[in-house]
Amino acid sequence: MKRNDTPPDGETLRRMPYQFSQPAEMVPDLVIPNAVPLDDRIWVPQAENVWFRPLCLNRSAGYWMNLLKVRKSGVLSRHRHPAPVHAFVLKGRWRYLEHDWEAVEGGYVFEPPGETHTLVVDPDVEEMITLFQVHGCMYYVDPWGEHIGFEDVFTKIAMCREHYDAVGLGSDFVDQFIR
Repeated sequence: MKRNDTPPDGETLRRMPYQFSQPAEMVPDLVIPNAVPLDDRIWVPQAENVWFRPLCLNRSAGYWMNLLKVRKSGVLSRHRHPAPVHAFVLKGRWRYLEHDWEAVEGGYVFEPPGETHTLVVDPDVEEMITLFQVHGCMYYVDPWGEHIGFEDVFTKIAMCREHYDAVGLGSDFVDQFIR
């Protein structure tokens, strides 16, 4: 059907896909059927008993989305965020030493820019998996706020390349998640 033809009825219009091409310079969609991967090699080790699974590593906008998996209780990290963070708990629960709330399975957390906190998984939690969207960086600090390290989308990409190469998936396996 051409644009000048008699318009179809309302139901047909509602079900009709967009009739033009997408912008030529647009990056492709990113669709991941098994966000919680079936192949454990996709989980990238971050620390002892802590892994992340990249979903979107957006180098042009400076953010990343990943699943964080923890299989041991304890203090994971103390860090500051210069930009917002969004989290959705898929399994288990976690908390911050600096707050009286707990992030529970099915719960959503917004962390405002400037927030410094210490992530803890309690001993009775067998496994925690949380979807995080992190803008900017994670700026690791000691209890007095002194800088001890950082992560950003570029260090995440590098970690993925190294890990995927080591487990036989190839360093370019991460490219599918980069936008």
